[in-house]
Amino acid sequence: MNVAITGGYVVPVEGEPIEGGTVLIVDGKIVAVGTGAEVAVPDGVPTVDAGGSWVLPGFVESHGHIGVHEEAEGWAGQDTNEMTDPNGARLRALDGINPADLGFVDALSGGVTTAVIKPGSGNPIGGQTVAVKCWGRTVDEMLVREPVSVKSALGENPKRVYGDQKKLPSTRLGVAAVIRDAFTKAQDYKAKRAHAAEENKPFDRDPTLEILVRVLDRELPWCQHSHRADDIATALRLADEFGYRLVVNHGTEGHLIADMLAERDIPVIIGPLFTSRSKVEVRQRSLRNPGILARAGVQIAITTDHPVIPIHFLVHQATLAVKEGLDRDTALRSITVNPARILGLDDRVGSLTPGLDGDVVIWSGDPLDVMSRAQRVFVSGKEVFTYSEERGEGVVADPFYREA
Repeated sequence: MNVAITGGYVVPVEGEPIEGGTVLIVDGKIVAVGTGAEVAVPDGVPTVDAGGSWVLPGFVESHGHIGVHEEAEGWAGQDTNEMTDPNGARLRALDGINPADLGFVDALSGGVTTAVIKPGSGNPIGGQTVAVKCWGRTVDEMLVREPVSVKSALGENPKRVYGDQKKLPSTRLGVAAVIRDAFTKAQDYKAKRAHAAEENKPFDRDPTLEILVRVLDRELPWCQHSHRADDIATALRLADEFGYRLVVNHGTEGHLIADMLAERDIPVIIGPLFTSRSKVEVRQRSLRNPGILARAGVQIAITTDHPVIPIHFLVHQATLAVKEGLDRDTALRSITVNPARILGLDDRVGSLTPGLDGDVVIWSGDPLDVMSRAQRVFVSGKEVFTYSEERGEGVVADPFYREA
């Protein structure tokens, strides 16, 4: 899709804001960003006047369950956890996403155009994560990249799930042991596979171990659900043992060991930040924590953990984190380029940079002002969401082909 968005206050995130800027999208990709004088709009390309508005890249939700934990569907739309096997590395969130989930409409209304969807935290190893655009007919059409990472969980959730079943793991010791056993088997599997290849012998593939080998090879990051400081320390210990790329997810008490995380260059996807203190692990939940981590030198992304917090409140979490001490620029980066970079998606999304996807949101004003509204949302250059002042609600483009 081709479109030129002109005359707005353009905030590329990577680069200085541009008054009266133009974002030119051709064939779904950003090809130029600059002042009106710098960017020539080719003949035939439709223009959208963004005068008086702010123009930003679509936001990136780095940890959510949109589409696999459907809203208002009860058990029928609940595909977040396959809680029958502690090691679900072969499981793919991709296979459980329903694009008709109401949450995708909410995402667009909040300026979120890309979401990294993850299995839940019921298993020590939950499965493969996937990045999708928040508009489309099928998950295959919405796909940005898969797998993006592998989800794992420490702490209360897996020990409660399997403890209730009277099976391993029922303690934090057991959860760590399941993860350690899985990677030890993956190391042995990798060696046997290499030997078979050298000897030109047949080899029986194991989809669970294949994906864990990709983690060991640092091809895929390990997204580790961990709230308490002791669980985060266990995550660091396991990463040291096996050498994979660790990304701490949630990190509620990460601020207590922020220096250790910064020293090891371990990023933290922090949140959700609006929740009540519903369990022991989140007693120290605070909107001050993102600022503490960032000031210590930790790269952060902010998450809603949708549907724990509705996905369209992503930007409001960033706003209130600024109120509690997070640097404003870091807050904006925490929902754009930081999550994209942490999860290896920054060649597609996260900023208004030539070569990236044409995912652009026109805001009525500064998006960190809670009174601002996403007015028009473009995904790969196509307008997919428009706020109607007359109707007082957003209108989403129908992705389905319907014969006239």
